[in-house]
Amino acid sequence: MIVQLTGTLVEVLPTHVVIDVHGVGYELGVSANTAAALPAVGEAGVTLLTRLLVKENAMELYGFCSREERAVFDRLVGVSGVGPKLALAVLSTLTPASLATVVATQDEARMATVPGVGKKKAQRLLVELQDVFTKDPELMGLVGMTEPTPAASKLPETSESITQEATSALLSMGFTPQEAELALDGHEAAGAVTLEKVIGYALRRLGGGA
Repeated sequence: MIVQLTGTLVEVLPTHVVIDVHGVGYELGVSANTAAALPAVGEAGVTLLTRLLVKENAMELYGFCSREERAVFDRLVGVSGVGPKLALAVLSTLTPASLATVVATQDEARMATVPGVGKKKAQRLLVELQDVFTKDPELMGLVGMTEPTPAASKLPETSESITQEATSALLSMGFTPQEAELALDGHEAAGAVTLEKVIGYALRRLGGGA
């Protein structure tokens, strides 16, 4: 099992990276959040935590910038109907801590902002993930939850955190960091103060509708 790689970054995109380890190039699927956290291409001594998934006709490697993200990925792909692609889409839209809050508060609207997750799938994922989180003390500790809080009220978010999550969502849709930054410019003045409204504002500016 390959659990970690250290080498030189050869390529960094919102969906995957290539890292050279002693002359061998490894392609790893990543979330937009991990891609954004990495240094510039050419940087040596970069370490990524990894998870190798073996399929019937392929072996796929995935990379993570933190133990928290890898742990959540492991739990997500263990949910029926959730493959690696959808798991990375979730982690591109929500940080592990944000996902824990969404699950604890059963926030269907925020879960449905994940590309590929509609209202019905959001409802099912929240129910299944609530069970996963409450029965996994290690995972709860990693994401900063001290005890199960299924009835917890929603935590207030700062403008900065909403902007960061909206940026991650746009990156997961394939937009570049520059496009995301330009699209989000002026959202507060336009009255877009919730995550859903900010993403809608950005998509309208990008011509993608809302």
